[in-house]
Amino acid sequence: MGEALKLARAAELAGEVPVGAVVVSAEGEALGRGYNRTLLDVDPSAHAEIVALREAAWRAGNHRLAGCTLYVTIEPCVMCAGALVQARIARLVYGAEEPRAGAMRSVPSLAQHPALNHRFEVAAGVLAAECGDLVRQFFQQKRSGRAQ
Repeated sequence: MGEALKLARAAELAGEVPVGAVVVSAEGEALGRGYNRTLLDVDPSAHAEIVALREAAWRAGNHRLAGCTLYVTIEPCVMCAGALVQARIARLVYGAEEPRAGAMRSVPSLAQHPALNHRFEVAAGVLAAECGDLVRQFFQQKRSGRAQ
């Protein structure tokens, strides 16, 4: 999660919402890293999780990432949750919850949804305060800058 936080800070420096993600193989190798790049890439799908999954799949030579764990600073949205199902991720570890758009526990719960063909383990709250503070401070600064 420490690496994901570093990536989130890189996103913030780039003017993006500070979210970072790392895909780690069952053997402990970091296969993919990403941070939010929606503005940089002019791509609504360039969330940290998607960027990390794309790199991991390319490095693994397989679109299926069975046995891998995704570490991400914020609870994934519905789009990213769908990508985790498609990639066959074994485990998700995230920091802070996303009460408006999170798709693991906050809004719908897609990790164990009975209608989906793949389920994965979820561990929430890892470095939650630090992960959540990063995003909260980012938006507070945005709002205060807009008010001036």
